[in-house]
Amino acid sequence: MATISGTAKKKSGGGGQVLDGSNIMELVGNKEVFSNFVDHKFQELDRDRDGKLSPKELEPAVAGIGAALGLPAQGTPDSDHIYSQVLSEFTHGTQEVSKTVFKEVLSDILIGMAAGLKRDPIVILRIDGEDLVEFINSPRFEPEIISIFSKIQLANSSLRDYITRVLEQLTVDHGMPPYSDSWVLRNIVEPALQSCGNHDEEQAISQDTFLQEFKKVVERVTQHLKEQPVIVAHSENSFDGSSIERLLSNKFELDKTLNEALKDVPKDRDHMISKKHLRIALDGLAPAAGLPPYGVVDQMNKVVNEVLGMVNADDGKAVAEEEFKKLLTEILGSIMLQLADNPISVSSDSVVHEPLSSPSTLLSPSSSSSP
Repeated sequence: MATISGTAKKKSGGGGQVLDGSNIMELVGNKEVFSNFVDHKFQELDRDRDGKLSPKELEPAVAGIGAALGLPAQGTPDSDHIYSQVLSEFTHGTQEVSKTVFKEVLSDILIGMAAGLKRDPIVILRIDGEDLVEFINSPRFEPEIISIFSKIQLANSSLRDYITRVLEQLTVDHGMPPYSDSWVLRNIVEPALQSCGNHDEEQAISQDTFLQEFKKVVERVTQHLKEQPVIVAHSENSFDGSSIERLLSNKFELDKTLNEALKDVPKDRDHMISKKHLRIALDGLAPAAGLPPYGVVDQMNKVVNEVLGMVNADDGKAVAEEEFKKLLTEILGSIMLQLADNPISVSSDSVVHEPLSSPSTLLSPSSSSSP
């Protein structure tokens, strides 16, 4: 289930764009437009112009799909198996993919993305300093900033170090773009910090001194944002087990989803399946169960790891397909109970360095240009 914060609501009501998957469904649903889109994408990927796509040529599309799903870049153990799974959806063990197969698989993936966006929409915010000015002038500014400042313990640190640490805590709800983004740091934060006042590191920094200097820095941040607004993709998700409960209560849908998830899970000649593939199969169930892909949300990873440990998923034993399905159902039930008792809420803010209005952008290599 997705929610939209007060800032996101305000911005979306004032010209912000909500990505809910409708544009993707419109693209896939228009046969002529989608065929043209596929032709363009296939030609872009087919570097050797042989009319087929090799696994190497598919890598940019797979990377783009991973980015659209919110996965870390390839090379991360927790998410590499998902990239491999996406690639196998295209190749099915072959070394070349025709345009027809590419179109069919891409259509399925885009429809899945659209379903995910419908469930968890993304709000595109234009951070231009207005909300940050409003925060500075609000009654909550001083107590909130002092509360953050008082919890910071830094030895032999400068006033600038303290200001930097507090800036890191501000979010889009305050009107601040993600501090961790390199473009924001280089073009918004660092210029605002350049004229930060000097302070004797041997003397304790008083709250009044900090508040006065911090406010000056934030005011300069607002000026830089006014000159160079930052576009941010913002989403909030709550995982409470309700989607799993709905899936488990519908036997027909559950059986269908389990069968679909097991299609690409390796089996031996006796149709036995190793329990080590439970995590891969669980990722196949994730969209229907309202769960994120494994590796995306740390808190969810811990829950999944704990539940998989309860069924000894890493013992490598092979079980019959029906037993494997039973284990998956038990895993879903355990995850549901844990989330019902302790829901997990996460928010995500990413600076958009290129338009997100079309799926073609989502499936392209990421750009390093400025907003």
